[in-house]
This record gives sequence, C-alpha cells and structure tokens, in this order.
Amino acid sequence: ADSLYVSEYFSQSAQKLSFYSWYGNAKLFHFHVPEDTVLLRWLLQASRGKGPECTSMEITVHFRHGAPPVINPLGTRFPANATVRPSYNISITLSSAVPNTTFVNVTTPASGDWFIAAHLPQAAGRIEVKGFSTPCPYMFQADMFVLRLTDMPVLEPGVPMPHTVVSPAKPLHVKVFVPKHAAAMRFQLSSCVTSEQRACTVRVLLGSITLPQSFQRSLTCTGSTNCSLALESPPWEKWLQIMVESLGTANASVSVEMLASFTVCRPGSASSFLNFISLNQSQAGARPGAAGSSAPAAAQAPLNTSGQRSSCLQSQPVVREDLDVVSVRYRLLNGPSVPVSSLSPTLLLLNLNTGMDSGGSLVVSLLLNKTSVSLANATVAACVSAASPVLSLNATRNCSTAFSQGYPLSVSTSSPEAMLIVLYPQTDDWFLSLQLLCPKGQGECGSAEGRVSVLAYLTPCFNDCGPYGQCSLLRRHGFLYAGCSCKAGWGGWSCTDDSKAQTVGTQNLATLLLTLSNLMFLPAIAVAVYRFYLVEASVYTYTMFFSTFYHACDQPGVAVLCIMDYDTLQYCDFLGSVVSIWVTILCMARLKKILKYVLFVLGTLLIAMSLQLDRRGVWNMMGPCLFALLIMVTAWVHHGAKRRHCYPSSWKRWVFYLLPGITLAFIAISVYAFMETNENYYYTHSIWHVLVACSVAFLLPPRDKHKKPWAWSQKLTCRYQICQNDREELYAVT
Repeated sequence: ADSLYVSEYFSQSAQKLSFYSWYGNAKLFHFHVPEDTVLLRWLLQASRGKGPECTSMEITVHFRHGAPPVINPLGTRFPANATVRPSYNISITLSSAVPNTTFVNVTTPASGDWFIAAHLPQAAGRIEVKGFSTPCPYMFQADMFVLRLTDMPVLEPGVPMPHTVVSPAKPLHVKVFVPKHAAAMRFQLSSCVTSEQRACTVRVLLGSITLPQSFQRSLTCTGSTNCSLALESPPWEKWLQIMVESLGTANASVSVEMLASFTVCRPGSASSFLNFISLNQSQAGARPGAAGSSAPAAAQAPLNTSGQRSSCLQSQPVVREDLDVVSVRYRLLNGPSVPVSSLSPTLLLLNLNTGMDSGGSLVVSLLLNKTSVSLANATVAACVSAASPVLSLNATRNCSTAFSQGYPLSVSTSSPEAMLIVLYPQTDDWFLSLQLLCPKGQGECGSAEGRVSVLAYLTPCFNDCGPYGQCSLLRRHGFLYAGCSCKAGWGGWSCTDDSKAQTVGTQNLATLLLTLSNLMFLPAIAVAVYRFYLVEASVYTYTMFFSTFYHACDQPGVAVLCIMDYDTLQYCDFLGSVVSIWVTILCMARLKKILKYVLFVLGTLLIAMSLQLDRRGVWNMMGPCLFALLIMVTAWVHHGAKRRHCYPSSWKRWVFYLLPGITLAFIAISVYAFMETNENYYYTHSIWHVLVACSVAFLLPPRDKHKKPWAWSQKLTCRYQICQNDREELYAVT
C-alpha cells in the first residue's frame, strides 16, 4: 500500500529588516519541524517600499538547525577560545518594487527547532534624526511547508526486515530507534533484486540533513551482494531516519532486506542511591551519623579500577542548576574534579534540551591537577559533542561522531588549562568525554589516573561582553537569546575585536569635547543675567549642567562619570535643550511679563509630556520652535504696526546680533541633522553645543531701557528714603 503523506503549513508575520551593525539587527524566525518529515520547503518573501528613497538592496538569509545561526557579516574576530562554523546562507536581491519569492528545499530534514535570520548589509553609521528623513521599508517573511509521513515503517534492531521500493520516484523511508549507551551501529542491506529479477542498484541515506553542516551518510549498493555501513557513536535516544531509493529503471520495483544492529556498552559509575545521598548532603548539609558512612562511599565509587576494566565509560553525575534566563550552572556531585584514566573515557552529561538554552554561550573549562598524573608525558584528551558522546578518544578521530563533529580539548602537565566556548549551542544533550592518553599507546599508561577540574556553565554573553560592550536579551515571540552591542570602536561577537577600537586618549578627548563644550553656555548665562533675564539664565544653567553630565555618562569607553541614572540624565538633557530654545524665542518676542511667564510654564509642561512619549522625535524640538516662532513673528508684526516702522527698528540690532545668531542657529541645525555619524559624533555634536550656545547669546534681546538691573543701592531699604505720599480719598456715608 502507498504511504500516507500529510502536508502542514506554518507561517509567521513579516518583519521589517534593518541594516546590520550587531546581532540585534538580524530578524529571527523560529520554526519547529515535526518528526517523520521527509520534505521541508521554505517560502521566503521579500519586498520593499515604492518611494524614491528605495534602492536596490541585497538581503542575506541564514539557516541553522537546533539554534540561531552564528553569523559574522562584518568580518570581525571571535573570542579566542570560541568555536565557529560558518552558517549556511543565501542572498536575495531586491532590484524593484516587485516582491521577490524564493524557495529553499531540504529533503529528510532533522526534526526539532529550525532558525532563520535575515538582515540588510552593513549599516552606514550615519545618525539620522527621527522624522527628518523617511527610510525605505524592507520587509521579509518566512513560511514553512513540510511533508510528513504518517506511517513510517519501524526497523527493529537485530531483526531482518524485507521492504520494497516501488519506483525511483517513490523512495522508501524507514526509521530505527537508537538506544541509550549505543557505542556503534551497523546497517546491512541484502537480497536486493528487482521485479524483473535483475541486479539492482540502490542508494541508502542514513540520518537527516542539518544546516549549516550535514553529516548524512550515503551507501550505494549494487547487485545482490550484501553491503553494510558501520557508524560510531550514533545519537542516543533518537529516531534515525533511513531512506532507500532505487537507481534503476523507472518501471521496476526493488525488493531489499535491511538489518540494523547496535553495540551497547555498559557504563560504570557510582550507584544512583549513593549519588542521591551525596546530592542531599551537598544541598542540606550532612546529618550526624550518616556523613561518615555514605559520603566517602559515594566519593570513592568512581575510582573503582575493577569497575573501569569491565565498562566502556565512566559516567559522572552532574546536576543542572538554572540561575536565570539563558543562565545555567552544572555542578558535579562528586566534587569539582573528576578522575580520568586510560582504560575508559569519563563522561559528563550537560543537559541543554529544554528548548530555551540555545540563545546563550556554553563555556567548558578544564584544569589538570598536575600532582594527580603519575606520567609526566601523559595528556588528557577531551571532546565536547552533542547528541552522542565520543567513546574512543585519540588524535586521529578529531572528536567526530556518527552524524556530528565535536569540539576537541586537551590538557597536560605542560599546558594544564583549556577552555571552549560554544556560541549558540544547539538544543540537545551535550556530552563531555575525557580520557588519559599516552604517546606510546595505552600500554604505557597502564592503570595511571589523573584528576581534572571541570567548570561548565551556560551564560547569555561570554564575559558579559567585556568592558566595551553591553549584553542585551533579545526576544522573538517566546524565544529568548542574547547578543553583544559593542562601543568605542570595539567589535566582534563578544566585543573582543580591537582592530578599530578607540584608544584611551581618544576616549578621553571625546569626553572632554562633549562635556566642556557645554561651558559655552556661560556667555549666554552672563548675557541673560546682565540683561535681567533671570528665568532664561536659570534654564540655560539647567541645560548646561545636565548636558555636561549626560555626555559624561553617555561615553562608550572607560572615561565615564554618571552622577545619577542614565535615563534620568538623558531626559533632563533633552528637556533642557528644547526648553532653552522655547524660552529664547519667546524672550525675543518681547511679550508682556505675565503672558511670557504663562507661556514659559505651559510650554515647558507640554514639552515634558511630548518628550516622555518620544524623546528622539524631530517634532518634539521642531514643534515648540515653530510655535514659538509664530508667536514671535506675530508679536513683532504687532509692535511694528503699533510703532509704524520695522521691528526691531535698529539696523545695528539686525546686523550685529540677529543675523549672526540666526546664521549660527541654522548651521547648528544642519550639523545636528545631516552631518553626525558614529565616528565623528564626539566633535560634530560638540560643534552643535558651541553653535547653539553662541546663537543664544546673540539672539537675546537687550534689556528694557527704563530698567537698571544691578542698581543695588536703589533696592536696599536699610536707609532713609523719600517716599511718595499717596493721598486717599475717604467718603463718609451719612
């Protein structure tokens, strides 16, 4: 009977793409491929806006099974001990407003989590003011189509099973379950004949396809002779998919007989009862009378030499301790160090199969106790692998298992420390295998042993991104993952690439420029005080203070000083800047005092509200400016009509004050809106500070002619005064 196939379709909402500067700019899509899937098809749809600002653009799409893809579009360096394998990616070019549709097919894909990451090319680094320009929207959407076999035959281990391949267009799919502690698997195909009683040719594919690397094994069988394939360290407690396809004529069916057998090793370890007692004692403390008998037995059980000789691996109990989001610590029950011998590997299980662990970095650190090794030239070889452990460690196998490639480590008396960083480890059971090796073979080692201290943990960002980076927790629907945002020219996955880093001198110069440039408000404050504009002078002092300390706290390097919370400093800086412009223009309008101060307070309250809604919106600054200019122009027209000549009437006022002030203000706005980039920010923004402060000093109007602001002798009351006698008229009602 024909097999029953079921098709399923999974879709996620489209996301707006961003230019790439760090991992947070990549848009992530997370899918789950069900078991027994024989065909996976990605439907990738990309589109762009229709405005004139939209140009031809190349979108890069990365694929990975088990964890988010590790990408490096900027070509930066990774941490020293990190293992990086290039991701599988394709490029999609958007040359017009017509949407682009791309299909990616994967046959016999691995079940479980699949991730897609998409991004635009490297960001230009220009700082754009929100609202001044309209960026072109580039949209990307990924949909998944799967074809699943509902009645996939099961191949029982050790039992020969006949099957028929109907035609080359309809391959045969079977699966076999790999038991725990399977050291090897042997697949055998025999009795291969066609329906025409001719010699057949078939191809057998064992395993599933994973990206970026696929370790699917292929076997071609010709004729009726037996052909077989041996696999070392198959994945434990997983279904292994096997596909058999005919390479013969189209009309002939093929009959084959398949046999799968496993070699299972017997692990030797401390008994679960002793491990359970050791766990209770390590968490709750030892009880009198129990510690003396149970704990030593548990500690000495893994060192039993006779048990090592009769088993193929020594399993050490490990406790997974969840600390926080994407943060796990692995604790060995029998102490921080584990015994290692040459007779059989020591095995540690690192559980990362919760589905929420692949968004961080797995760190494994080894430290050899030199005094524990009796042979000076011995080496402890280690392998970190997923799905199945490496049970035979030597220099030639390079930590490879049946369907994956592990990560090798080694420690010796000459190099007793080793560290491994696995970026975004795939969701699975991870294993750490350790074994003592000697240059002349196992016979030289004999019964020698050593002890290795193991430190293993999962962290969101390795080394917390260092002093020049910030670890950010990112989210895509319910999946959490972490990334590093680097500063001061540093780059790389963990902000360890210093090829473009700013020197400490450059960082100090940037801090001094951005902070000391605010002292240019002192002339404006002095002019305001001299002309008796005390409220305006108070606003300029507020702006100078908070702008100075905001930029002292906003620095990316080591020259940082924060006198209060960063968010508070930023809000006060933005508020002071907009209110300074507001009060300056209203002061130029020469309104009545009561009206001017009412507008001061009301405008400040409205500006504070708008900044709370959106601090970086251009209309938070342009709106108050335009409204204040409207008030000023209206007041100037009113004054001119009342006096019947142009206001301000003095040509010196226009030539020496207003025109220079307006010119400086326009240059400042141009620098702020169109010239700032990430590289030149520290001096272009400093120029903005200087120009704005100088323009305020020029634009402040002169004081009232009848007012002498600092005539203190007329204001003191501790002397005789000639007072005006106001006569009151009293009226009597009779």
